[in-house]
Amino acid sequence: MNPITRHRIQSIDLLRGIVMIIMALDPVRDYFHVQAFTDDPTNMVTTTPWLFFTRWITHFCAPVFVFLSGTSAFLMGQRRTRKQLSKFLITRGLWLVFVEFFIVTLAWTFNPHYNLFILQVIWAIGISMIILGLLVLFPIQAVLAYGLIVVLGHNLLDFVEAAPHERVGLWLNILHHGFFYPISLDKNHAVLIVYAFLPWTGVMALGYCFGSWFKNGVAAKARQRRLIILGTAITALFILPRAINDYGDPHPWSHQPRGTIITLLSFLNVNKYPPSLMYLCMTLGPAIVFLAVAEKVRGRLVNFFVVYGRVPFFYYVIHLFLIHALCVIAFFASGYPASQIVSTNTPFWFRPQTFGFSLWVVYGIWIAVVLALYPACKWYNHYKATHTHWWLSYT
Repeated sequence: MNPITRHRIQSIDLLRGIVMIIMALDPVRDYFHVQAFTDDPTNMVTTTPWLFFTRWITHFCAPVFVFLSGTSAFLMGQRRTRKQLSKFLITRGLWLVFVEFFIVTLAWTFNPHYNLFILQVIWAIGISMIILGLLVLFPIQAVLAYGLIVVLGHNLLDFVEAAPHERVGLWLNILHHGFFYPISLDKNHAVLIVYAFLPWTGVMALGYCFGSWFKNGVAAKARQRRLIILGTAITALFILPRAINDYGDPHPWSHQPRGTIITLLSFLNVNKYPPSLMYLCMTLGPAIVFLAVAEKVRGRLVNFFVVYGRVPFFYYVIHLFLIHALCVIAFFASGYPASQIVSTNTPFWFRPQTFGFSLWVVYGIWIAVVLALYPACKWYNHYKATHTHWWLSYT
């Protein structure tokens, strides 16, 4: 049987914990790597394999987390009526949108004037939960159909968005195109759409249907066999169409003059904003196979990762504040004057465009941040496990 503690499935918490830890690497790179605001780690002309890998490995985080959020919603629904689950998902989704606007944005920018609201993964999860909250009122077959249509078909919009002289427009940018699209609110305030939410609603819907494999009564061996077959098939769905280079990602790969390794990086360099079909297959396929293997693993290291996986929202919010606070310390320690706290080149206070360190320093800070947050995450995990306050379901 899959080890469950207080109705939690350890393999899911383990996978979620691993991706949460990996996730912290990206904001650390944003704040501390010297090239973070002057070059793109996926630029095939200038990147190095290690720099590309530093960015690429974090691609697994958002799709796995959104997918497993849907799975958790299904498992929660085993203890609630459809209407109760729908109400919870809608209200939690609205709460997450609020958190993205006013808490996570502050963590990213440290700008108390909120001149720029940045809508990223928490916003996408929030909107996806609201949509899922409506979908769960219908049979699970309808939820599955919605998820498949969105995930498999949304790249058809790439052709519309790539048409000559095509103006995507506000709503298509919010729904699908996104890619750091700014929306002006007034002369001093704007919203930056980083995560267009439509594809993510499909990912969460599929994660919800996926949860049926983890409900009581499903034999562990049968589930593991299904997970391996499904994960392998999804991974193959990445490799074969990506090799054909026709559909599933708006940016084809190409042979690179810098050699075979860089060509391989081009093959792996799939589109995240919005998450293309190739991006989702590349990340979710191996993750599902991992879930099959993770049902059997035990040990202290597993317990370490599980702690983070059981308090993902808590960890996400405080890790951003901690990373940015460390950036403030490094800013002054590097001799920057107060006049450079606000930069016209970046939306993040205390982070000038030319500031930063080598990639090895980035990895050191990442490890330090993860370890520093472990006691707080362990405490909060224990608190949630021993208390039943209603608001704990929202954090």
